[in-house]
Amino acid sequence: MPRNAEVVRQWTILKEIEAARLEGVTIDTLARLCKVTTRTIRRDLDALQEAGFPLYDDHSDHKTRWKLNGQALKRLETTFSLAELSALYFSRTLVECLAGTPFQSDLRSAFDKLEGVLTPRMRQFLDRLPTVVAVKGGAWRTPEHPKQREIVARLLEATLEHRRASMQYHSLSSRRVKTYLVDPYQLVYGQGGLYLTAYVPAYGAIRTFASERISELTLLESRFEPVEDVASDLYAHSMGIHDAPPESIEILFTPEAAPYVRERVWHPTQTIKEEPDGSMTMSLSVCNDPTLRSWILSFGRSARVMAPETLARQIRDELDRARDAYNPSRPESDINRSPSPDPRPLMRGLS
Repeated sequence: MPRNAEVVRQWTILKEIEAARLEGVTIDTLARLCKVTTRTIRRDLDALQEAGFPLYDDHSDHKTRWKLNGQALKRLETTFSLAELSALYFSRTLVECLAGTPFQSDLRSAFDKLEGVLTPRMRQFLDRLPTVVAVKGGAWRTPEHPKQREIVARLLEATLEHRRASMQYHSLSSRRVKTYLVDPYQLVYGQGGLYLTAYVPAYGAIRTFASERISELTLLESRFEPVEDVASDLYAHSMGIHDAPPESIEILFTPEAAPYVRERVWHPTQTIKEEPDGSMTMSLSVCNDPTLRSWILSFGRSARVMAPETLARQIRDELDRARDAYNPSRPESDINRSPSPDPRPLMRGLS
């Protein structure tokens, strides 16, 4: 069984014990819920205790029930130094990127509790810090329908509990709404939005879905066993949220752009070669996807793809179409009818 299933099961056990904080939960109940043996549940409880969770077995009513020691959690504030508490309080700005996820209310609640630990004068001082050190997040996606938060919450539930789901999804590749039966494996936050990584039995493969394009989601009673673990570096070969084989990419940056480019690590595989005239060549091992092409195009004439030729041709064609769009002598109707490159061959796994 994939290790991911063990983690999900232990998370389910924690959630059930916390929900029954007063009365506790028996091992038999947990075994029926998780559909495993009591022996497996005992191993999970041992693992959770070893990990530091304050779980204990209560024998007060002649029946062993597992509970969560709330008093242990109250000691949390004494484990942090003043500097650490201050840093956590200030970090509210850094986690604003998660505002569109189901964790928004939990984050607000956590910071409200943290705020209660600090004195008013301490908070007044810390609230001035953003004027000295500020954070500006990137673009984020706005929900296309009012049910988005409810759908994301259901996705999280389905992922944690291994619940099979049926969904209505607007596929950009086929330009129509399709019905999918999926086994939700993982939620990934990236590029300002949440993506669902799920196994699609009809395809016999893992696919990626943008959560904001899910218009309907129904959790089924049936549960699934993961066919394979989803790698933590699932999108390691992409500069965005795509899954495709990597290619050897070479990009030449002008002397004007080179200082800016070398200041950042754009991808872990990048290597840089300095050229005699002050320009630089960056080599990357990434997949050719829309995120890569958009990044290259953002440099305009300051970046030139040297390899592979297929990518160079795609960038050149896109620049030609952009130039045509600004041609005052060309009718707008012709621009709207201009063919766009088919993204499907370069977006394997992304629906």
